[in-house]
Amino acid sequence: MSANRLFLAGHRGMVGGAILRRLQARKDAGEELTLITRTRAELDLTDQKAVRDFMQAERPDIVILAAAKVGGIHANNTYPAEFIYENLMIECNVIHQAFAAGVTRLLQLGSSCIYPKEAPQPMREDALLTGMLEPTNEPYAIAKIAGIKLCESYNRQHGVDYRSVMPTNLYGPGDNFHPENSHVLPALIRRFHEAAQSGADKVTIWGTGTPRREFLHVDDMAAASLFVLDLPKDAYDANTQPMLSHINLGSGSDISIADLAAMVARITGFTGQIVCDTSKPDGAMRKLMDSGRLTSMGWRPLVSLEDGIAETYRWWLSATQARP
Repeated sequence: MSANRLFLAGHRGMVGGAILRRLQARKDAGEELTLITRTRAELDLTDQKAVRDFMQAERPDIVILAAAKVGGIHANNTYPAEFIYENLMIECNVIHQAFAAGVTRLLQLGSSCIYPKEAPQPMREDALLTGMLEPTNEPYAIAKIAGIKLCESYNRQHGVDYRSVMPTNLYGPGDNFHPENSHVLPALIRRFHEAAQSGADKVTIWGTGTPRREFLHVDDMAAASLFVLDLPKDAYDANTQPMLSHINLGSGSDISIADLAAMVARITGFTGQIVCDTSKPDGAMRKLMDSGRLTSMGWRPLVSLEDGIAETYRWWLSATQARP
């Protein structure tokens, strides 16, 4: 990446924060890079005029769109209108106003939920739009699919270089550990930590424990995202298609929920019994991304799941202790 003005949208989230850390490290190492960020209070990305004025004033050379309204199953079910509206508005405003300001390079981040509920495993990029989506997060998924198609359409009509990456389940520093709204891994870390601290003799997990899930450390996600952004255009084009241009970002392996729970128990020091509540739903039995496109171009993840969970646990303990 040569000297450039780069706008990173969503720098305070887990995803954007990891990308910002990596970009700052590049800058500290001597790369000529001007980083542009705005908080939500400073720039409402759902406000078309505000985004237009910002883009025209700042004139970035590169845009990374890591901003989104995100949440777990409960939030998606409770606020579907907000999830589809806000994410569509963010994507439309940022992508169009970036183009209007002369931005020729853009990277937008999506989610593995874009794939059909019954997509063959592991999920390849060409599974997109081949079946019905998971109902609980369909509004969010529709918005993320629209983001891919916005990028592809601007590429086709205007000859710009707008790319999309679709990360699998992410975890790491900056994750959400809320007792009700967090995703499975931070929820397990919190539950097993509290059980270990209280001396509980058992922890109950939902379902049979047999479903398998894939996880990617957020620092690996950031490295992969910038790897894709930095690819020469001919290399990117050689591994994608004009209307199937997104690239999966995954670790390439998955783990059962039961084995994941046992790993979290070891890391948090919980020595009691792990009980499966089989009256609770399992959800999809497997969700694994096919990241062959990415790995064929030379990228590999560096953080093992156990090391990554241990680091995330230490970060959460430190962040919790630092709160007033």
